[in-house]
Amino acid sequence: MTRAFLDALARVPDLLAAHVLLAAAALVAGLAISLPLAILSARHAGVARVTLGFASLVQTIPSLALLALFYPLLLWLSALVGGGIPALGFLPALLALSLYALLPILRNAVTGLAGIDPAIIEAADGVGMTAAQKLRLVEAPLVVPIVMAGIRTAAVWTIGAATLSTTVGQPSLGDLIFAGLQTQNWALVLAGCAAAALLALVADALLGLIERGIAMRRRGRIWAGIGLLGAGIALALAPIWAGGGQARTITVGAKNFSEQYVLARVIGHRLEAAGYRVRYREGLGSAVIYQALASGDIDVYVDYSGTLWTNAMHRTDVPPRPRIVQLVGEWTRQTDGVRLLGALGFENAYAFAMRSDDAKRRDIATLGDLARQAPRLTLGSDLEFLERPEWAAVRDAYGLRFAATQRYTPSFMYRALASGRADVISAFSSDGRIAAQHLTVVSDPKGAIPGYDAILLLAPKRADDAKIVTALQPLVGAIPVAAMREANYMVDRDSDKRTPDAAARWLERTLGL
Repeated sequence: MTRAFLDALARVPDLLAAHVLLAAAALVAGLAISLPLAILSARHAGVARVTLGFASLVQTIPSLALLALFYPLLLWLSALVGGGIPALGFLPALLALSLYALLPILRNAVTGLAGIDPAIIEAADGVGMTAAQKLRLVEAPLVVPIVMAGIRTAAVWTIGAATLSTTVGQPSLGDLIFAGLQTQNWALVLAGCAAAALLALVADALLGLIERGIAMRRRGRIWAGIGLLGAGIALALAPIWAGGGQARTITVGAKNFSEQYVLARVIGHRLEAAGYRVRYREGLGSAVIYQALASGDIDVYVDYSGTLWTNAMHRTDVPPRPRIVQLVGEWTRQTDGVRLLGALGFENAYAFAMRSDDAKRRDIATLGDLARQAPRLTLGSDLEFLERPEWAAVRDAYGLRFAATQRYTPSFMYRALASGRADVISAFSSDGRIAAQHLTVVSDPKGAIPGYDAILLLAPKRADDAKIVTALQPLVGAIPVAAMREANYMVDRDSDKRTPDAAARWLERTLGL
């Protein structure tokens, strides 16, 4: 655990820099929007009802959902203006977090301005002050301590919510948390949570120092707090200033399960050996990762032919696996300029799995057998399977109707099966836990599930880059499913757990890569 925690801490500085940049930018944007609105709201009750109502409404939307909503909105705007607006990464995270910062600042500012003694305002009017002079010389000094309390609250909220920006491709301390939860590497979770909590505490303390300085009218405290806050931000951002080489930086994308983390590292190692600087965008869902590649937000990742066949191409027929790969490659090139470099050599298909003793006791060997008993069973799935067309195809082909369905992250899905909370799960055929947990995979005699060959995809701007192609070409057809299962299980097993990086290096050595 100690070594794993030290390895996790080594990843903190770069992610902390990205986290601080995002949170600080969102807080500044929130201030820039909130303060003018607060002044208007304090002067006009109708404006106050609208602005405070909108800010309160934003708070009712789960932060993860708010982040996700900006993805289709920015895609639509980008298409409307002819491209150029990034739908993933910094921009959607900034917009969502800025909205989240509005309410505490806005409410405190409006409350403070409305609570000023009318006699003070009358006195200011009596000496002939203009509205701007009253705001600058009378109202602002009285209200600033109250506004600072709102800023402190907004800062803590923003730092916490910024961990969710991982889901839209923006690096943050959430990368550690999400990766740790998916791989059950609690050292990563602890490092990410501890760093985010410490960052929030430090920010709150420094803002509190400024707040007390304003309340006590001590300029020394105010400037000390501002100086320390600025120095802290500059120190946290040091890895970004020292990064350099952005023109030779390759962004490797990954979805949110162990195999993707391992393959991303395999790709990254080969690109680093070719002289590139590599960064990772992990935890992306199937619904967004291909678009991220097509738009150039990421440069390379591994997808699965069946996923694109059903989700992106909306095909319902099931031709042979090689034919699916060929047609997917033709479609990606013609539609988005994305290059399919090749299949890696193994398939990771959806497969319904049960505990072997339970499958034997119930005499279930095929999906047809399962359909007859499904009304008495609980299906455990990953987070997106029940919304995918593959599930609709299998359900309709066999008439599957389960008594209940439960969604889990992939790691917890297997635990749910082992504990009896689920009777059947939507497993992955290249997952080492199938053999390790002695699970029975239910066969699909009707061929309702298409082939899911792992395929290597390059973004349009990298499609004809000979150096990248040369670095990655040896991966094509080089990874058998048995080796991939073993590498996956190294990350997923409970004892002697390996990091995705260590599993990737084992896979490379084993295959002579």
